[in-house]
Amino acid sequence: MKPTAAQATELRRIRKELANLGLCLPGSINIRTGRCGKTNCTCHAQPPRLHGPFRSWTRKLAGKTITRLLSQEQLDDYQPYFDNHRRLKDLVHQIEQLSLDIVEADERWNST
Repeated sequence: MKPTAAQATELRRIRKELANLGLCLPGSINIRTGRCGKTNCTCHAQPPRLHGPFRSWTRKLAGKTITRLLSQEQLDDYQPYFDNHRRLKDLVHQIEQLSLDIVEADERWNST
């Protein structure tokens, strides 16, 4: 099983992009606002002035969910790492799909 010229070119492109990816942070970012429990607070007014924004980073570590609050400065600094992780997952998916395409083209599947 050999990849076609186009598939080999695609694999080289993916490898090059992986090599240049940089730091990656797994998880997700959630930005939310909310109300507190104080009935006289402006967050319960009409229109409400909600508390926040609260920026949280959630990820799995040893099977447990870990959540950390981030400042706006931290989010600004770390955002490229989150973007890199998303790109990493996309590139891994592309390699998997390319591998499947190569294996599916193997003529030995039709000989049995």
